[in-house]
Amino acid sequence: MTSLLAFLFVLGVLVFVHELGHFVVARRHGVRCLTFSLGFGPKILQTKRGDTVYCISAIPLGGYVKMAGESPDEKREGKDDEFLSKTKWQRFQILIAGPAMNIVLAIVVMTVVLLQGAQVPLYEEQPPVVGLVADDSPAARAGIRRGDRILSVAGRDVNTWEELFYAVVPRADREIEVVLRRGTGIESISVTPEGQTEYNLGDLGVEPEMSPQVVAWSPSAMAARDAGVQIGDVIEAVDGEAVTQRSLIDAINASNGGSITLQVRRDGGMQEIALAPQQVGDAWMIGVSLSPFEVRIVEPGLFGAFALSLEQNYEWSGLIFQTIWGLLTRDTPTSQLVGPVGIAQLSGDAAQIGWVTLFGLMSMISLNLGILNLLPIPVLDGGHIFIMAMEGISRRDFSVRLKERMLLAGLVVLMTLMVTVIYNDLTRVAWIERLMIWR
Repeated sequence: MTSLLAFLFVLGVLVFVHELGHFVVARRHGVRCLTFSLGFGPKILQTKRGDTVYCISAIPLGGYVKMAGESPDEKREGKDDEFLSKTKWQRFQILIAGPAMNIVLAIVVMTVVLLQGAQVPLYEEQPPVVGLVADDSPAARAGIRRGDRILSVAGRDVNTWEELFYAVVPRADREIEVVLRRGTGIESISVTPEGQTEYNLGDLGVEPEMSPQVVAWSPSAMAARDAGVQIGDVIEAVDGEAVTQRSLIDAINASNGGSITLQVRRDGGMQEIALAPQQVGDAWMIGVSLSPFEVRIVEPGLFGAFALSLEQNYEWSGLIFQTIWGLLTRDTPTSQLVGPVGIAQLSGDAAQIGWVTLFGLMSMISLNLGILNLLPIPVLDGGHIFIMAMEGISRRDFSVRLKERMLLAGLVVLMTLMVTVIYNDLTRVAWIERLMIWR
């Protein structure tokens, strides 16, 4: 139920904002709007104000604004308040207003999210120097070693771990070239990232060198607090041995309550803190909650949050275009695409974490919706703009029959995409996937 309600909330807001963009600009240019609908199909609730019927329809997978004289094949009266009576420039503004509103919403919502503060992993901004290679991973099989500095992936330079992840994630199960610096030499190797999680995200099996950081106290034990550990401390070693989050937990459990010494980095300096873990149930604990990596706290003001939102949406946009290009070149598997069921699951998971996470997801989906609607595929807003641009270049309006064929081709592409994403969604539902005996 949480997933359904979160999904309806997210999709409802995004569709409303999109259609509101079309509606407001259409009305501004004097176009008569006959229907403003959230959803498709039979109308569940409706009311009429002036010339417009406002309604909620049965199928909550989109919405529409029906304008007078919008389609070239419908009967027109030749009135000035009809869509096709307006100039191409006015029609362009009406068409682009919907996607533009989604992009603006993505920036505004992410600004609000960032105003709440955020924890940013420090390693994401650091050069991708390999700190750990997972056993039997693509990187291990290809010969990537600890200390290698990855320079490029599939011809794309990577200067940070974040750029590395963006380059690898869309290329699951596709052989790619990885260029790395080892010592004083440069080497080029071929490696095939493995798809991970139900979304088939590409993964090399490499990680940066990370030390766990204390982010909160645990009520189950007081050993760390009593010994002088502080929130924000980075635990680099235990009894002289470098640790990760997993190995730190193992060392605490292996102590059986005996004294251990933590090597802690605080304010740029190193300290040693001795303490004895306390037994809680069947485990030994020191009473802290850990982040597996060091983070920095970002607490920007309004203008800072807005600037960070622009930066984040710019990076997301690059990833969206990279994915679209990857689909066209078959570098990105279609199994990474997510449809309505997947969005509902993600919305439910985000809602359970909190409203900040849910709004962050809404921002990302809104940006996707805005950009995808601008693609030059007939039926989409971008397709209508593309047809209108071609008419402007050729200095003549296309025939109704030609437009119908173009729209039909666009509809076929869109339906193929919809079938693909729904199939992907169903394969991620465990009991349905078990019924797919061909997989």
